[in-house]
Order: sequence, then structure tokens, then C-alpha cells
Amino acid sequence: MAEEKIRRVAVLGGVRIPFCRSHTAYAELTNLDMLSAALGGLVDRFALHGTHIDEVVGGAVVTHAKDWNLAREAVIGSQLAPTTPAITMMQACGTSLQGALGLGAKIATGQIECGIALGSDTTSDAPVVFQRRFAQRLIQASRARGFRDKLSAFKGFMPGELAPQPPSTSEPRTGLSMGEHCELMAKEWGITREAQDRLAYESHKKAAAAYDEGFMDGLVVPCAGVFRDNNIREDISLEKMAELKPVFDREGGTITAANSTPLTDGAATVLLASEDWAAKKRLPVQAFLTIGRTSAVDFVHGEGLLMAPTVAVSDLLRQTGFALQDFDYYEIHEAFAAQVLATLKAWESENYCRRRLGRSEPLGSIDRARLNVKGSSIAFGHPFAATGARIVAVLAKLLQDKGRGRGLVSVCTAGGMGVAAILEVVK
Repeated sequence: MAEEKIRRVAVLGGVRIPFCRSHTAYAELTNLDMLSAALGGLVDRFALHGTHIDEVVGGAVVTHAKDWNLAREAVIGSQLAPTTPAITMMQACGTSLQGALGLGAKIATGQIECGIALGSDTTSDAPVVFQRRFAQRLIQASRARGFRDKLSAFKGFMPGELAPQPPSTSEPRTGLSMGEHCELMAKEWGITREAQDRLAYESHKKAAAAYDEGFMDGLVVPCAGVFRDNNIREDISLEKMAELKPVFDREGGTITAANSTPLTDGAATVLLASEDWAAKKRLPVQAFLTIGRTSAVDFVHGEGLLMAPTVAVSDLLRQTGFALQDFDYYEIHEAFAAQVLATLKAWESENYCRRRLGRSEPLGSIDRARLNVKGSSIAFGHPFAATGARIVAVLAKLLQDKGRGRGLVSVCTAGGMGVAAILEVVK
């Protein structure tokens, strides 16, 4: 068999619904409701009605048992051709970016011509389950043949077994929440409260400006009567932010509700394809997804939970030969302002780069004017599995508007992992 040429992976654009704080506008919606709305918006924008897409990949982080076939159910309920296959997968906050990278690899090698990466999450509709012992009793009773046997399943029953188990965001291996882990990172790297508040303030201001200047037009479609992310605060004040109490370490902490992402409901999608498929559909290419990397850190034994993107980016730079400064845009997911600032400090640290990244010198600093230029997760919100698709869509449009250049994506995830990717527009 002749060796096939690696093809360029075109990002044609993304569509999402507005992101909303949990327990607000989307309180009655499910993951499927939101994902279907976002996918419907993508179908409408790119005139994909009745079109067969080779593969749809994505999922959600906070799910019910009924969500096991989430991506496929969204496809079946859409106006895509019902022959479109869909795969449900999850990598915490990196879900839809990982989905895009997997699709990109298949497009590049000629296995498929087009694909959609997507993600949805809601903590308003989080699953609440019974204690494991009571659940086992119910299963035993359901399998019993006679009434006496059914009753025997509840022998020794204690009322405490009915206490519900709400979902937890704590890391199973440490028992600490992501915020508690990030507080440890903030202390390790000397990240001040003032620096965190400033970054969060800028995120809100830039996000509000992105809407006002029309940049978000075409990227966001209305859902449930909502037309704009409801977490953005145009009137945000550094003085008022400074009055808030720390959330995760009330005595000596620096992370507050204002410099963290809120719990958020929402969904996002992004369309990828070969150049040939895009040309046949007469769809302009916004940018090219060129390479990606996933890394992990040993957070259980002391490494910062959200530091894995520093490794993923370093590996990408080593593989491509780029310097950290060779990018026009940097899209670093703002799980917490402290996480972004710790990442930047790590790249500037000679000791960290030598010890952890295996480099002879630090990666150096970036031009902060190129960082999250249209705002990021602190302002828009962070429906876990949807964030990657949101970022890819924003970066692709930025590069299309510029007409040339290169952008770096960095997303930290639960479980001590990070996903990074590079998008380019080459004239």
C-alpha cells in the first residue's frame, strides 16, 4: 500500500450556546438538551442539514446513567444525517479538545473527511444517588422472584442508607477539591491575591468587549431565551473583588469566587474537516489544527494538580521546534486565575524548567497582551466538557480575522492532566 500523505486539518468554526451559572437559566435543562441546542446551531450555521458527518466525538463530565450514549443521542435528535456515528468520551475539562485532536488525527491520515467535537455539562442537573449499600439492596430485590425474597433484601436496613450521595468534585486520591489543590499551587508559586484579581478583572472586561464589538456573533446561538453568557460582569470592580473572602482556605487563602470559574451549565461544538471536504461544501477554512499533546503529573505525591499543561506545552515546543514566544495568541483555560499565573511562572522558572521539563534554560515569559485576548473561562464560565470546543472556536476565529499567525491552547483538567494544541493560519 502506498504511503499516504499527512493532510492538513481544517477548523471550519464552532458554535455554542450561552454559558450560564448553574441553577440559573438552564436549571431545568439536561446535558442532552444543551448539547442538542449547540449542535443544532452548528448545523444551521454551516448548512449541514441532512449531511453525513464521518464522526462526532464528545461528552460530559457530570452525567447520569441515562447519558451513556450522549453524543449519539444528540446526533439522532439533530438534522444531521442519521447515518452519522457518534462516540461519547470524557477527559474532564479537556473532553472536547481531546475529541478535536482525535478527529484531527483521523482526518490527517485520511481515515475520515470531517468530524464534530463537542461537549456539554450541567451541575444544575447533577446526579444524586443512594448509598451503595441501599443500591445493592434495590438490585437484590429487583432480582428476587417472590415477595418473601424481596423483603429479605432489606433485612438489617438502616435509615442512614437513604442518605443521598451528591456528586463530588474532590480528587478521589487526595480528598481535596480542585480549588484546595490550586490554593497549594498559589502558595508554592507565590501567587498574590492582587495578581489573581487583576487577571480575573481583565477576563471579564475582555469578554464583555468581545460581545460589544461583535466578535461573538456567529459563535453563540440563543438557548432557552438566553442570548449571552450570564456570568460576564461588565461593571466588575477591583475594589469590590478585594472585599470577598477566600473560599477554599478561609484563613490564609487567596482564591475567591471572583478569581475562579463558577459552576456553569452549557455546551459547545466545533467542526473539523479536510481541505477537500471544506472546498466541496464551499466552507472557508478559519485555521488549521496542527498538533496536540496530553500530559499528566503526579499530583498525589506533591506535584500541583493543575500543572500538567506546563509539561504538555513544553513537549509540543520540543516536538515542533517553536519557542514559547512564537505565538500570536495564547489561550490558557482559566480554571482559576492562580492556575494561569502559576503556569506562567513555571515557564519562567529556570529551576522548574530544568528539573521538571528537562530543559537547559527556562521557556521564558510571554507577551501578556496576547493572552486570552477575548476573555476566558473566569468570565464566560466553564461547563467542563464544553470548554475545549469553546477555546478552539475562539482561537480559530481570531486567526482567521488576523489572516495569518499561530495560536497555543492550554487546558488543565482534573486528575492531574493537561491538554495542549497549536492552531495556525499560513499564507
